[in-house]
Amino acid sequence: MNPGQRPDAPIGVFDSGIGGLTVLRALRRRLPSESTVYLGDTARVPYGPKSPETVRRYAAEAADFLLGEGIKLLVVACNTATARALPQLSASLPVPVIGVVEPGAREAVRRSASGRIGVIGTQGTIDSGAYEAAILALRPEAKVEGLPCPLFVSLVEEGWTEGEVARLTAERYLEPLLERDIDTLVLGCTHYPLLAPLLQEVVGPGVTLVDSAEATAEAVERELEVRALAAPAAGARGSARYFVTDDAGRFRDLATRWLDEEPASLETVTLVPGAGGRRTGTEGR
Repeated sequence: MNPGQRPDAPIGVFDSGIGGLTVLRALRRRLPSESTVYLGDTARVPYGPKSPETVRRYAAEAADFLLGEGIKLLVVACNTATARALPQLSASLPVPVIGVVEPGAREAVRRSASGRIGVIGTQGTIDSGAYEAAILALRPEAKVEGLPCPLFVSLVEEGWTEGEVARLTAERYLEPLLERDIDTLVLGCTHYPLLAPLLQEVVGPGVTLVDSAEATAEAVERELEVRALAAPAAGARGSARYFVTDDAGRFRDLATRWLDEEPASLETVTLVPGAGGRRTGTEGR
């Protein structure tokens, strides 16, 4: 049997860097029995400004590596990679593939009363129009406004998720969306959920925030159930392994802060096209 067909196989999670840890956190909270393998392509982050062709190539290399780890399902926990590479990955991989855009779009449509929906993300995600297309496919009369907010990523990685600098940045970014009278705001970058309390204060109680990480975890749960691939619910807590392509020390520090636990298994790898990747060092094992 293909390892990817076994319920006890791990779920693979891929991101351009560390932002996908918010998706991983949501997955491990919702599905504690599932084992996970996380790959952060920290040597080539960010993906947002890169060409669609480059993003698709990087995503294919990451997927190839995770397939080599015997995963049963792949989560593309990067909005830019989802927007640029999801169709290619879904068509070419032997395991189910779930991105973060469609679950977030579906949740936004469900939560919005007026149909006026804002989307914030990286330049690449907003330029792709992926969220707008997904939302309009579900609700054609919706009014969708996309806005790139690149500085939010730096604020999160510096740990500046509250305070005057973060608040002023958020107010400046979000003013145009609030002027459009949105009632729902999609956090279309995996870093952004860590700013959610501040963003909610800025937009006020009349605007609902949609966390794509939580929506994606719910979509993964449904997919595993439909395919009879869910790990036994009564089993022990699933294991978590982590791989990065550069700067394992910084990743470990941020992962410990974001996940409230230090990664027990963290390795540095080099992604080799068509070869599944090569270990270049070991950290924290």
